Amino acid sequence: MEKRRLGKSGPLVSALGLGCMGMSFAYGPADEAESLRVLHRYLQLGGNFLDTAEIYGPYTNEELLGRFLREVPRDSVIVATKFGFRFNPNGIRGVDSSPENVRRACDASLKRLGIETIDLFYQHRVDPKVLIEETVDAMAGLVSAGKVRALGLSEAGPETLRRAAKVHPIAALQSEYSLWSREVETNGVLATCRELEITFVPYSPLGRGFLTGAIQKLEDLDASDWRRTNPRFGAKALQANLKLAETVKELASKKDATPAQLALAWVLAQGKDLIPIPGTKRVRYLEENMGALNIKLTERDLSEIAARLAQIPVVGERYAPDMMALVNHA
Repeated sequence: MEKRRLGKSGPLVSALGLGCMGMSFAYGPADEAESLRVLHRYLQLGGNFLDTAEIYGPYTNEELLGRFLREVPRDSVIVATKFGFRFNPNGIRGVDSSPENVRRACDASLKRLGIETIDLFYQHRVDPKVLIEETVDAMAGLVSAGKVRALGLSEAGPETLRRAAKVHPIAALQSEYSLWSREVETNGVLATCRELEITFVPYSPLGRGFLTGAIQKLEDLDASDWRRTNPRFGAKALQANLKLAETVKELASKKDATPAQLALAWVLAQGKDLIPIPGTKRVRYLEENMGALNIKLTERDLSEIAARLAQIPVVGERYAPDMMALVNHA
């Protein structure tokens, strides 16, 4: 398994991480037994970088990982989790990155995960009501206390990254990046990560499953699936976006790869400082995704992919307006 470094001097982690959200949240019914099999198989295949968050469930995904972590050596995995929301009995109340909530969330995550130290602790979304310096200072206190090893941000803009890094080293930035979500290439985020030697961790590198070609119509999604509320998966947008998925499939066939493998190989080829975290809750899809590490794209391949996809506009925002409002651009 190829390894890539997390941050300037952090641990080496598998080049493909594993996003765990869908095992408990957002993408239809959960199957915990199968999810545990996925986690064990991921380790067997050489993976070691697991990504979760307090909000996934909420809470239930960290609890699931906690059961898994009791079954494996602690040093066999690098565990990343995220904080940044405050909950009420009816669900999410809103973002909260106050120092008090940073400390509360960390202690609660440690308890659910059943571990003594979180390897990578992310701010899930930038809180416009709290200075990033205050949040990162509270996060840094967790490092000093031995509760956290490294710090990360998610969906943060270039200036926010620079301000955060002045308070404490930032090991990773997690933001959406795939063949149909490439804003970080043009808004300065990826360039700033490289300037500051922050590892970039792309989430949804398979376009929330769309780039695999498995979703052809809205009815392919379970009635409870969160993607039904996502603008790109609306009936009209979905039909328009199918041309992109069909092109990815055609390009993949030239490399004797599946569409998922081509999409992941493309992200991996963007630099050794990227560690994509495709998510899945099925062993067969995990094994398919891990096969992307064997797909080598030449400069000619990358040029062809760029040229073909540049001709296809993506229809729809990547989140509904309330969620897009939480994406920090500063």
